[in-house]
Amino acid sequence: MINAIKLKKSYGIGENRTEVLKSIDIKISDGDFVAILGASGSGKSTLLNVLSGLERVDSGSVLYDETDITLLSDAELTKFRKDMIGFIFQQYYLLPNLTIEMNVRMGADLANNQEYGEMIKAVGLENKAKKYPSELSGGEQQRAAIARALAKKPKVLFLDEPTGALDENTGRQVLDYISKLHGESGFTIVMVTHNQNIAEMANTVIKMNSGKISEVFINPVQKTAYEIGW
Repeated sequence: MINAIKLKKSYGIGENRTEVLKSIDIKISDGDFVAILGASGSGKSTLLNVLSGLERVDSGSVLYDETDITLLSDAELTKFRKDMIGFIFQQYYLLPNLTIEMNVRMGADLANNQEYGEMIKAVGLENKAKKYPSELSGGEQQRAAIARALAKKPKVLFLDEPTGALDENTGRQVLDYISKLHGESGFTIVMVTHNQNIAEMANTVIKMNSGKISEVFINPVQKTAYEIGW
């Protein structure tokens, strides 16, 4: 379980100081599929960053079971992210001079996972494993990024607008892969999106507005990537 308590985060100093997170409280159950929904500037990406340990909060606690990651040293926090967390962003961040197989293996090596080929196959890229990122479409590169993130066997997968740079058809394919792998592996998903339709795929939806949580609800039915609007 992730338990976030009274999270506050600001940027800037003096008159330029902007309060981005305003005493946020969240609980996320193991294995849940959570969508954080909100307009640009609502604080959702900042919340994702502090929940995952990419950024530190000004005050508050982020507990993974009994471990408060806000109290960890930089070295301890780096190890925590290595052992526990996977990331998928709007930009793919694949290393251009490495093949898809080698990019995915980088993630797998963090977990001593020798079965990274299965993850490449799971995202449908077994025939593209020897190609370089520049030789793949945007959707294929995003699937490669998904395989790299999941090859390290994370307990929690964080996604920040993973389909923001994709067309509708490719976006649906990527979301479908993520959803299926979640069902098979049972890791926790926390996904930031501004798209209400995509949030219909999640079990739990957290709505944000102006740095605060405005609503939390459970979807009565989780739609598939091919059932949602776009």
